[in-house]
Amino acid sequence: MPAALAYPLAALAEIAGCFAIWAWWRLGASPLWLAPGLLALALFGWLLAQVDTVAAGRAFAAYGGVYIAASVLWMWLAEGERPDRWDLIGTAICLVGAAIILVAPRGTWRNGS
Repeated sequence: MPAALAYPLAALAEIAGCFAIWAWWRLGASPLWLAPGLLALALFGWLLAQVDTVAAGRAFAAYGGVYIAASVLWMWLAEGERPDRWDLIGTAICLVGAAIILVAPRGTWRNGS
């Protein structure tokens, strides 16, 4: 599965799963929220495993930038808190970093070359 598809879907699943736990623990929602939340978190893990890379850590590291962007979007759309310029600048930096990690040419790196 292409990372461009897996990462946004994984972010949605992770945020949904984490929010279900947040809603139960912090907002007093029914414990029944935990069942779909745990399923969403399992889906999140499965989606990350679909990214085509030889190292899981690289897939997870690159995903981090996408997760940050999705979290800022969630803050705006679901929580009504508009991102400020620092949120947007930080998000842009993270996405550039994620792109570098994911698509950089790989080879042997010796003595800084």
